Amino acid sequence: MAAAAIDDKKGLDVVLLDVSELLVVTDVFVIASGTSNRHVSTLADDAEGKVKQDLDRRPLRREGKDHARWVLLDYGDMVVHVFDQETRDYYQLERLWADAPVIEFEPTPSEA
Repeated sequence: MAAAAIDDKKGLDVVLLDVSELLVVTDVFVIASGTSNRHVSTLADDAEGKVKQDLDRRPLRREGKDHARWVLLDYGDMVVHVFDQETRDYYQLERLWADAPVIEFEPTPSEA
């Protein structure tokens, strides 16, 4: 649901990683990028809102909202990472967690 909300707001390069076999603290990373700090903030807000609306869950922790270069929403079993492109390129979470299987995510088809 978080990934779908991010995709709906034109988030870039949405990736879901199954880290359940690699970490004991969480099961899934949702990773995405925004085009500006405002876009990053909006993507994180919409992901949080969708999870609250559909699952009645709030994040246990929220970090990075002030600067909106890397916003992290920690739900325990899922962690949502929304980056600006420069920060995502620097930290390269997909490379860091390259042993984690990618979870298939079908973006919403664009309307013509």
